[in-house]
Amino acid sequence: MNAAIWFGGSIFFALAVAPTFFTPEMKQLFGKAYVGLIAQTVLERYFLLQYWCGAIAILHQLAEWVYLGRVLSRLSLYVLATVVGCGLIGGLWFQPKLKKLNAIKYSTEYYRKEVYDAAARQKAEKSFRIWHMVSLSFNGLALAGLAFYTWRVINPPETTRYIAPAKFRG
Repeated sequence: MNAAIWFGGSIFFALAVAPTFFTPEMKQLFGKAYVGLIAQTVLERYFLLQYWCGAIAILHQLAEWVYLGRVLSRLSLYVLATVVGCGLIGGLWFQPKLKKLNAIKYSTEYYRKEVYDAAARQKAEKSFRIWHMVSLSFNGLALAGLAFYTWRVINPPETTRYIAPAKFRG
């Protein structure tokens, strides 16, 4: 269930929620600077979903290993570690960097009391575009890994599908 919620929430955010912020209607309603601020606020919640679901998935894998004695698939563990790592990097490294660059780009007082000159704002805009593309690449990698992980959880190998009661440790 965790994998389905994690994958479904991530796909919904990537395909439905995130693009909505940058529609012409939203830009007209709130202005370009504030649309970015709103998107970043929602992204903080998105990364909370990533952290919680990743932690639950890791605990689930450990519980299967400890309580059922199930040998864990290395490929599944590597994919899970990659997805969790992408979520952590995205939320703890990319987002603060993008938030800072967005503040410089629009010189909003929401973050700082300083006003930047045109050269600093141009440099921040260029840097923002690059880091945003890198962030999107990490998110794409995480979504692909999450799709694979969800498929593996839903379709376990035949040898682990039915476990005899004697396998349970008490």
